Amino acid sequence: MPKRSDIKKVLLIGSGPIMIGQAAEFDFSGSQACRSLREEGIEVVLINSNPATIMTDPDMADSVYIEPITPDVIARIIERERPDGVIAGLGGQTGLNMVSELAERGVLEKFNVELLGSSLQAIKDTEDRHLFKEKMESIGEKVPKSKAISTIAEAVDLIDDLGLPLVVRPAYTLGGAGGGIAYTKEELEAIVELGLKRSRITQCLIEESILGWIEYEYEVMRDANDTCIVICNMENIDPCGVHTGESIVVTPSQTLTDKEHQMLRDAAIRIIRSFGIEGGCNIQFAAKDGDYRIIEVNPRVSRSSALASKATGYPIARVTAKIAIGLRLDEIINDVTKKTPASFEPAIDYVVTKIPRWPFDKFVTADKTLTTAMKSTGEVMAIGRTIEESLLKAVRSIDIDVDFGTKQWDKDEVVELLRTPTSERLFVIYHALRTGFPIPEICELTGIDPFYIEKIENIIHMEDAVRDEAAESQSIGASVSAGAGLLSRKTLLRAKRIGLTDARIADLAGTTREVINDLRRSYGILPTYKMVDTCAAEFAAATPYYYSSYETECEVIPSSNKKVLILGS
Repeated sequence: MPKRSDIKKVLLIGSGPIMIGQAAEFDFSGSQACRSLREEGIEVVLINSNPATIMTDPDMADSVYIEPITPDVIARIIERERPDGVIAGLGGQTGLNMVSELAERGVLEKFNVELLGSSLQAIKDTEDRHLFKEKMESIGEKVPKSKAISTIAEAVDLIDDLGLPLVVRPAYTLGGAGGGIAYTKEELEAIVELGLKRSRITQCLIEESILGWIEYEYEVMRDANDTCIVICNMENIDPCGVHTGESIVVTPSQTLTDKEHQMLRDAAIRIIRSFGIEGGCNIQFAAKDGDYRIIEVNPRVSRSSALASKATGYPIARVTAKIAIGLRLDEIINDVTKKTPASFEPAIDYVVTKIPRWPFDKFVTADKTLTTAMKSTGEVMAIGRTIEESLLKAVRSIDIDVDFGTKQWDKDEVVELLRTPTSERLFVIYHALRTGFPIPEICELTGIDPFYIEKIENIIHMEDAVRDEAAESQSIGASVSAGAGLLSRKTLLRAKRIGLTDARIADLAGTTREVINDLRRSYGILPTYKMVDTCAAEFAAATPYYYSSYETECEVIPSSNKKVLILGS
């Protein structure tokens, strides 16, 4: 089915200012959507109150309104511009909330503005915690035992039924804002009071604890023809109890068996079909011992969608915008291959690690504990051939001047920091392994799967191998300053492949970065660049992008065109 001929002008609602829990991911999605719609000849009207976004550049949309994102202002813009439709799911939670309020006020009906993509009912069914629970139970999907409440007294009454701790999830909020985990009656009252204030409909879901279960996310896409694909799945290294935006995340998932993956994949497709969502959708699961629960469904692009888009090369917001104006997945061409349709599921032949960036260096007195409400202001993504390589790249990318081994803690502090998730947890795990904590004890205290602790231990073993070999070489006369013979080619290549920098290797070997750099080059150990092409090299890629690794084959084909290098921030 070709794109709809009756849609000529579309209103896009931005997400507003960057704030704690919300960074630039919605600018990324909104900018993609603007380009995607204009490619199809659609006139785009944009409202966003943030002038520092790409989407508010004058050439991104046909009409740009830098105005407060409120129902009254949007209603006046609709009256003036008379768009044929509005897309709700590309401006984060702000977009969903605004469209819901405009529909309730009758503004959309009055000016004959159609809600494109996911329906208002789909938004209500996913955002209203009571309706969401009913919907999941109606299709046989399991959710944690819970009840939607609208007063503090109702929440307190649930302690007898559900026990403590309890998870508080406000309706219609972003990044778990206003929510949290209550371990006592007093904490429950305080969190619920804040959650009810934050919720657009003064409602919170009080949920039994699934602390310690592993959280997985599935990015799913559906069109009006009921074609569904899973773009990727992601695994949170931190267990449930830490918001997915606060957790270190890897894709593809590493600890799921194929049977478990197929179980969650089938559930994700059943869920997106049951809600009738059209476009991108983010589904969060908690899983343990072959069983699972549905945590929540986001009928919109999310912070995770931006990660999934970059991790796979599949432009979720671009495709979502085209689905909203009537195109089907098999009619949309993959922008990377220029050959395959968007109905092809992406393939990943590498490992992606995301680490959040917290503003605790600016807010030094803030509570650094990580909970179900987001405190991070952004994140970094790193790609490698192994978990170890991508993890070390990500640690360097967050720009906090802290590396593995930089900080020290005493034994009591380590136990407390392992038990209580904070922004320093990754570095504490490294320190715990270095000081002799057994892996089972670290897993019990943190709730993190042994697989990931063993990966950090692999880094430690590699560091020790470099240090020991350099010390042995020096003892038999190798020159630290010359570098020749300091490390064997085999050891240096292994160190580079696991993700250690020349500077870190030099530190371990007791020499300078320049010496290690010269030694590496003399051995012919040079970075290669591998391709992110959505199809694991099954088809030729027209517009791929690349990540570095120390492999044998470089996938970049240099051109003779003149070039400009642009440095990011």
